[in-house]
Amino acid sequence: MKTFAVLASCLLGLLFQPAGAATVTQVMSNLDNPRGLAFGPDGGLYVVEAGRGGAGPCAVLRGLPRCYGPSGAVTRLLDGEQNRVVTGLPSYSDAGYTEVTGPHDVGFAGPGRMYITVGFGGNPAERELFGPVGANFGTLLYVPGRLPWRIVTDVSAHESASNPAGGPIDSNPYGLLAGQRERWIADAGANALLRVAGDGAVSTIASFRSRPSAMNDAVPTSVVQGPDGAFYVGELTGAPFPAGDARVYRVVPGEAPTVFHAGFKTIIDLDFGPDGSLYVLEHATGPVFFGGPGQVVKVAPNGTRSVVVGGLTRPTSILAGDSGELYVSNQGVSLLTGEVLRIDP
Repeated sequence: MKTFAVLASCLLGLLFQPAGAATVTQVMSNLDNPRGLAFGPDGGLYVVEAGRGGAGPCAVLRGLPRCYGPSGAVTRLLDGEQNRVVTGLPSYSDAGYTEVTGPHDVGFAGPGRMYITVGFGGNPAERELFGPVGANFGTLLYVPGRLPWRIVTDVSAHESASNPAGGPIDSNPYGLLAGQRERWIADAGANALLRVAGDGAVSTIASFRSRPSAMNDAVPTSVVQGPDGAFYVGELTGAPFPAGDARVYRVVPGEAPTVFHAGFKTIIDLDFGPDGSLYVLEHATGPVFFGGPGQVVKVAPNGTRSVVVGGLTRPTSILAGDSGELYVSNQGVSLLTGEVLRIDP
């Protein structure tokens, strides 16, 4: 469950155990670049869709034209029915849809209190290249019931003002943990864990490795919280995304992050199950970059590791249910063929 964690610190480098036979069922389909997952107060399963950009305005980012469109969305599965419940969210894409940025994660602070992170992926000053709509990127959105969404805070502005990890100015709000009074965001571009107070003020909880002082960036993509108040952050790492380089950190506010588990590749999300096991979602398993299929790795409370399911296609989020079932956003960089899978270990 996203807000509960096992706190027993386990030895690193334990051998993987053989995977058991898991049952995999598709429960949501026809999604555009599905990303973060969350359970809603209504019992529904929610997934954000990064969308597909649109007709513009366009801007050149990272050497390629990217075009804006209000194609981001939130889709819900409730009582066996799949429906888009939020539409018109900011999105941009290159012409080939190989890199789509928009809504990355979703969380709830209570009934009618939905929060959404919208990414950017670059220097926040470049947002103005899109014109007025550029201000919608690099933000935390609030969706009050069925009313229109609004921006709670400009998350990326914190990177411009503070640059907590040092290195180039870069912001990409990604993973989200929504509490009753505060929100916590893993900013994958800023290499930082951020706190958003109820009044929208942003502060740094922790920073992680960043160039040029490190060989590559941490690129934190996910954050969960344990019952002791500590946070757990998973890192994607930066190019060339070497196997075994990604780590899970344990973060206590006011203290330096410590490595909780190591030896992973391209961690895109993580969650804790009701038995205290940590589930780590690896975006890819090839030796470098995003080659090879994704997989779910279970780390038992005693540190033993096993692959729950492999053969995933660019998965992007994992969520554990109260009965031990898992949900995974799969084909997370695909138009119309994105899906959510239920995994019963």
